[in-house]
Amino acid sequence: MKTCLVVDDSKVIRKVARHILEGLQFSVSEACDGKEALDACRQSPPDVVLLDWNMPVMSGIEFLRLLRQRGHSDQPKVVFCTTENDMAHIRAALEAGADEYVMKPFDRETLHIKLQLVGVA
Repeated sequence: MKTCLVVDDSKVIRKVARHILEGLQFSVSEACDGKEALDACRQSPPDVVLLDWNMPVMSGIEFLRLLRQRGHSDQPKVVFCTTENDMAHIRAALEAGADEYVMKPFDRETLHIKLQLVGVA
Protein backbone atom coordinates (compact mmCIF):
# COMPACT_ATOMS: atom_id res chain seq x y z
CA MET A 1 0.00 0.00 0.00
CA LYS A 2 1.31 3.45 -0.95
CA THR A 3 1.76 6.02 1.80
CA CYS A 4 0.87 9.70 1.76
CA LEU A 5 1.72 12.45 4.22
CA VAL A 6 -0.86 15.25 4.17
CA VAL A 7 0.71 18.52 5.36
CA ASP A 8 -1.75 21.34 6.01
CA ASP A 9 -2.52 23.61 8.95
CA SER A 10 -6.25 23.21 8.23
CA LYS A 11 -7.75 20.21 9.99
CA VAL A 12 -10.67 20.31 7.53
CA ILE A 13 -8.36 20.06 4.49
CA ARG A 14 -6.42 17.21 6.12
CA LYS A 15 -9.69 15.37 6.80
CA VAL A 16 -10.97 15.85 3.22
CA ALA A 17 -7.61 14.77 1.74
CA ARG A 18 -7.46 11.73 4.05
CA HIS A 19 -10.95 10.65 2.95
CA ILE A 20 -10.05 10.93 -0.75
CA LEU A 21 -6.65 9.26 -0.36
CA GLU A 22 -7.95 6.36 1.71
CA GLY A 23 -10.55 5.83 -1.02
CA LEU A 24 -7.62 5.60 -3.46
CA GLN A 25 -6.03 2.91 -1.25
CA PHE A 26 -3.36 5.08 0.39
CA SER A 27 -2.19 4.75 3.96
CA VAL A 28 -2.39 8.35 5.24
CA SER A 29 -0.53 10.25 7.93
CA GLU A 30 -0.85 13.94 8.76
CA ALA A 31 1.27 16.91 9.78
CA CYS A 32 0.08 20.44 10.59
CA ASP A 33 3.23 22.33 9.50
CA GLY A 34 6.51 21.91 7.65
CA LYS A 35 8.57 21.15 10.76
CA GLU A 36 6.26 18.32 11.79
CA ALA A 37 6.34 17.06 8.19
CA LEU A 38 10.15 17.11 8.08
CA ASP A 39 10.29 15.08 11.31
CA ALA A 40 7.76 12.60 9.88
CA CYS A 41 9.75 12.22 6.64
CA ARG A 42 12.94 11.56 8.62
CA GLN A 43 11.26 8.81 10.65
CA SER A 44 9.42 7.11 7.81
CA PRO A 45 9.52 8.66 4.32
CA PRO A 46 6.13 8.44 2.58
CA ASP A 47 5.68 7.69 -1.13
CA VAL A 48 4.06 11.09 -1.66
CA VAL A 49 3.55 14.34 0.25
CA LEU A 50 0.45 16.48 -0.29
CA LEU A 51 1.77 19.87 0.74
CA ASP A 52 0.15 23.20 1.64
CA TRP A 53 2.08 26.42 1.04
CA ASN A 54 0.97 28.77 3.83
CA MET A 55 1.46 27.29 7.29
CA PRO A 56 2.78 28.52 10.65
CA VAL A 57 6.17 27.38 12.05
CA MET A 58 7.54 26.31 8.63
CA SER A 59 5.91 26.96 5.25
CA GLY A 60 5.49 24.34 2.56
CA ILE A 61 8.20 25.87 0.37
CA GLU A 62 10.68 25.95 3.29
CA PHE A 63 9.87 22.30 4.06
CA LEU A 64 10.36 21.30 0.43
CA ARG A 65 13.71 23.08 0.08
CA LEU A 66 15.02 21.43 3.27
CA LEU A 67 13.72 18.01 2.20
CA ARG A 68 15.42 18.22 -1.20
CA GLN A 69 18.66 19.60 0.30
CA ARG A 70 18.90 16.56 2.54
CA GLY A 71 19.38 14.27 -0.42
CA HIS A 72 15.74 13.42 -1.09
CA SER A 73 15.95 14.76 -4.63
CA ASP A 74 13.16 12.66 -6.14
CA GLN A 75 11.55 10.89 -3.17
CA PRO A 76 9.08 11.33 -1.79
CA LYS A 77 7.04 12.76 -4.63
CA VAL A 78 5.62 16.15 -3.63
CA VAL A 79 2.30 17.56 -4.80
CA PHE A 80 1.73 21.16 -3.73
CA CYS A 81 -1.90 21.68 -2.80
CA THR A 82 -2.61 25.36 -2.30
CA THR A 83 -4.69 28.42 -3.07
CA GLU A 84 -1.56 30.16 -4.45
CA ASN A 85 -2.13 29.89 -8.18
CA ASP A 86 -0.01 32.60 -9.82
CA MET A 87 2.90 31.62 -12.07
CA ALA A 88 5.52 32.93 -9.61
CA HIS A 89 4.33 30.54 -6.88
CA ILE A 90 4.03 27.62 -9.28
CA ARG A 91 7.51 28.27 -10.71
CA ALA A 92 9.00 28.60 -7.20
CA ALA A 93 7.41 25.32 -6.13
CA LEU A 94 8.69 23.43 -9.18
CA GLU A 95 12.17 24.95 -8.85
CA ALA A 96 12.25 23.90 -5.18
CA GLY A 97 11.53 20.32 -6.21
CA ALA A 98 7.76 19.89 -6.33
CA ASP A 99 6.56 17.24 -8.76
CA GLU A 100 3.03 18.56 -9.30
CA TYR A 101 0.69 21.34 -8.27
CA VAL A 102 -3.03 21.13 -7.46
CA MET A 103 -5.36 23.99 -6.63
CA LYS A 104 -7.66 24.14 -3.62
CA PRO A 105 -10.42 23.28 -3.50
CA PHE A 106 -9.67 19.95 -5.17
CA ASP A 107 -11.82 16.88 -5.77
CA ARG A 108 -11.11 13.16 -5.92
CA GLU A 109 -10.72 13.07 -9.71
CA THR A 110 -8.27 16.01 -9.82
CA LEU A 111 -6.15 14.62 -7.00
CA HIS A 112 -6.15 11.14 -8.55
CA ILE A 113 -4.92 12.55 -11.89
CA LYS A 114 -2.10 14.45 -10.17
CA LEU A 115 -1.07 11.33 -8.24
CA GLN A 116 -1.03 9.36 -11.51
CA LEU A 117 1.14 12.06 -13.12
CA VAL A 118 3.78 11.66 -10.40
CA GLY A 119 3.60 7.86 -10.66
CA VAL A 120 2.13 6.89 -7.30
CA ALA A 121 -1.50 6.11 -8.19
